[in-house]
Amino acid sequence: MRWNPHVTVSTVIEDNNRFLMVEEQVDSQIVWNQPAGHLEADESLIEAACRETLEETGHTVRIDSLLGIYQAKSGAQNDTYLRVCFIGTALGYDENLPLDTGIIRACWLTRDEIEEKRTLMRSPTVIGVIDDYLAEIRYPLSLIHTRLS
Repeated sequence: MRWNPHVTVSTVIEDNNRFLMVEEQVDSQIVWNQPAGHLEADESLIEAACRETLEETGHTVRIDSLLGIYQAKSGAQNDTYLRVCFIGTALGYDENLPLDTGIIRACWLTRDEIEEKRTLMRSPTVIGVIDDYLAEIRYPLSLIHTRLS
């Protein structure tokens, strides 16, 4: 049997005690998540985090630090996900940029508002990374070594 873990990235973007979140449709469910998505071929983790955030929210971001690497099982297939979560800063917003397929909207929510939607989170990792951010966990980007050639 062949095992292929899913490598994903996500970003925690905070501004004035509000976090950039996306409401999305996954299969027939409406769920909440940080801007997140799969790493693509020949793309660095940081490039993927910036791309996914832009595609899902319209926000251009600068990645400032690594929050953590999270491993979880999810879905009916019991798939394994390796999520690399970054902390970033919003630099600009393009309201005319069409959002990724499945994204209903992007919005800024407080930690309390996210907690109110706990049962609607795409995974338990979503709130966990917010709490890690609030606990001031930060790792330098120098931990990541990218060699794609």
